[in-house]
Amino acid sequence: MERMPVALQLWSVREDCARDLAGTLEAVAEMGYDGVEFAGYHGWSAGRLRDLLGDLGLHVAGSHVGIGTLIEEELEQSIDFNRELGNRFLIVPALPEEMMGSNEAWLKVAGILNGVAERLRPEGMRTGYHNHQVEFQGIDGELPWDIVMGSTVDDVVMQFDVGNAMLGGVSAEDVFGFMRRYPGRARTVHLKEYSSVDGEALLGEGETPLREFMGLCELVGGTEWFIVEQGVYPVSPLESARRCRENLEGLLG
Repeated sequence: MERMPVALQLWSVREDCARDLAGTLEAVAEMGYDGVEFAGYHGWSAGRLRDLLGDLGLHVAGSHVGIGTLIEEELEQSIDFNRELGNRFLIVPALPEEMMGSNEAWLKVAGILNGVAERLRPEGMRTGYHNHQVEFQGIDGELPWDIVMGSTVDDVVMQFDVGNAMLGGVSAEDVFGFMRRYPGRARTVHLKEYSSVDGEALLGEGETPLREFMGLCELVGGTEWFIVEQGVYPVSPLESARRCRENLEGLLG
């Protein structure tokens, strides 16, 4: 089986990107990452970014975009930008507070994502949603994660962040259950560590069942990209990203 490509979510090295995007991307490529997932563009045009990535041998694994950029005229601008960039995955990473307060609010989010998915389909693009912890805190007996995933069409990507889910109280067994409940929808996933004893644990150094999770991604998730995200740093952000990639290589065998 061909090895799954691995990207770095650039939020992991956001301050480095803000100082020197080109130099940071060069360093990421040298670490052995196959691609990047954007978290902002730091004033660069889509064309310049595409050319820079091409020069470095990096691919676009996706971009985290605010939900406001996917609505009405903003959506058309987002499509134009991402078409030129060569990005297929426009993932919503978080929501404003007023969109998360009730089951009805979460249903409205699902409706927005369905509308975006319909518009993106002819472009060969997909939208999706990335979890933190709140999605696994029940509201009137329902989980927001199930409301969104259960009420959206199949081409809305379930970008499951395994570390965030476990931080939100999801057990390893339930992680596997969520993956099986929505087969084929985890087109991109976030590999993030969770540790109950070390808040700065790097990937592969905590309690996240990464090897089993990655196996399930390949078996039932329809996964196309593993995306590493490290938001806390026992060493510098770039060195943390490098060690995460090194640890992951050991897990991949």
